[in-house]
Amino acid sequence: MMHGGGPLIACPHCGALHQRAPLARGGRALCTCCHAELYRQGRLSAEQWYALAWASLIVFAWAQVFPIAAISVQGLDLQVTFWGALREAWDRGYYGVSVLTGLVGFWLPLIRIVLTLRSLQIIFSRSDPERLVRPLRWLERLTPWAMASVLVLAILVAFVKLAGLAHVQVGPGLLGFFVLIFLLAGLSRWDAAALWRLAEDRSRVLVSGALGVGAVCDRCGMVQPPRGSERCRRCHGHLPHRVIQHRGEVWALMVAAVIFYVPANLLPVMRVQTLLGSTEHTILGGVVELWRMGSWDLSLIVFVASVMVPVTKLVALTFLLLHEHPVGVGEQRRHTRLYDAIERVGQWSMLDVFVVVLLAAMANFQGVSQIFIGPAALNFGMVVVLTVAATLRYDPRCGWDSLREPMHD
Repeated sequence: MMHGGGPLIACPHCGALHQRAPLARGGRALCTCCHAELYRQGRLSAEQWYALAWASLIVFAWAQVFPIAAISVQGLDLQVTFWGALREAWDRGYYGVSVLTGLVGFWLPLIRIVLTLRSLQIIFSRSDPERLVRPLRWLERLTPWAMASVLVLAILVAFVKLAGLAHVQVGPGLLGFFVLIFLLAGLSRWDAAALWRLAEDRSRVLVSGALGVGAVCDRCGMVQPPRGSERCRRCHGHLPHRVIQHRGEVWALMVAAVIFYVPANLLPVMRVQTLLGSTEHTILGGVVELWRMGSWDLSLIVFVASVMVPVTKLVALTFLLLHEHPVGVGEQRRHTRLYDAIERVGQWSMLDVFVVVLLAAMANFQGVSQIFIGPAALNFGMVVVLTVAATLRYDPRCGWDSLREPMHD
């Protein structure tokens, strides 16, 4: 039964149950067991967030249609859009890199906005609440892979790297990208879990905990009885069973990431062809180049995103897998904070892949200067995909299960 008549929420990091209580604007609720954030209350109403989602869609179109830069080299002019950069990479035979960056930098951010809009429309209307299941299911799956924020930083890095080869003028599309980042940062608070809670509060779906306790759906977060069905009573997804066999999948993904990481660092990520000759650049070489150009801040950012983050994720996940049986609550809380950190920063490793795709389009002046995408780009993109997948597959609740602590209300 529901505790005190209110909806229940299960902590995604430790599995502890809590009664969900209203919060003041800007407030947030923390798990009493692992101290992770459970949910927060935005400063805007749901209707205002709906307007923000529409604004995000409009600004997204603006950022894609208008050029992000105007490039001039020895009387030759070129205007570049991100979509144009993707087409350029495809036309020059870099199919894997074009598809990967197009998915995480264009299609998935767009789909994320559309799914958020669609979900809010269904919640606000009196239409069949079953229609809410599919968009929220896809929103939950795709959100970790939408990397528009990384793309904006990549544009800045590309501008700095290109400064020595050409005259670069900022285009209106870049302003659109900057505005889009702020809008998406706000919109990110309306993830699938938050939208399910909104639907509960507006009596559009079954309330979590209303039927009893014992099982938690990983897709919609509904607390429900463990018996009677293998599927969630609200979203119809399979009720999960936390088993040790997932460790093998995480290990496999990590080993594959290490295999791709070696050529990603040894092979050139791009080749620069100018009238003075041809030079090849590795990922670390690009970091050194930015430092020598005086952009030590961007050099540090690229080093952290492209070198430190992948290595740290692999080391941290290895540590967590080898220490799934903590000796106490304090140790497991530290493990939870570690997992939360690597989950948040994982996608920023995509930075260098975006940079080389942009540079290949921004310096495409045949006979004068050209930049070619190197084999390391796709290898590094695969490292990002595999490490993000490994992080998502890892279940931080297993360590808490091993402590056999009772769930908290």
